[in-house]
Amino acid sequence: MAKKPSVHYVDNKKFFTVILQYKNDVDAAKAADKPKPRIPPYIGECLYKIANHLSYKPNFVNYTFREDMVADGLENCITYINNFNPEKSNNPFAYFTQIIYYAFLRRIEHEKKHLYIKQKTLENFYFEGMLAEQAAGEETRSVNVDLNNEYMNNLVSTYDKKQEEKKLKSKIKKETGLEKFIDEPE
Repeated sequence: MAKKPSVHYVDNKKFFTVILQYKNDVDAAKAADKPKPRIPPYIGECLYKIANHLSYKPNFVNYTFREDMVADGLENCITYINNFNPEKSNNPFAYFTQIIYYAFLRRIEHEKKHLYIKQKTLENFYFEGMLAEQAAGEETRSVNVDLNNEYMNNLVSTYDKKQEEKKLKSKIKKETGLEKFIDEPE
């Protein structure tokens, strides 16, 4: 019994040849002093399929901003499409998957920062309002604000720890003069 060939959502060989053709067109346009040609629709489809399928992986699927992650991934792919070097690799699928993956991670960090800011602002307004009411001698009102949300408290404490670690690493770099030699993982 013959084994069925596996069906992939992106044909890597065809993707590679279309990218090579596009890179040749870009080089020819540059040599002729013409504007850079548009990215072929097939490349756009492949990039969208890669980003969309990656967004359904278990570590990305439950975010409410999943569509923003896909858009960021596509934007980064289009930005760095000319950096793909066919002499180093003939696997554009892996190259663009990595670009999209790191775009997803950056979007998640960006959204966590905004959630942190929202939570801290909410806490400040809530406590300032209570203090103002107490100072005015008014009876404190009941406000439906859940400041004991475990997820948000965890997010705030994790974000604060990361900020402290960054400050400490920066201080160590400045004090030791090793700014050139210490790489910070992001």
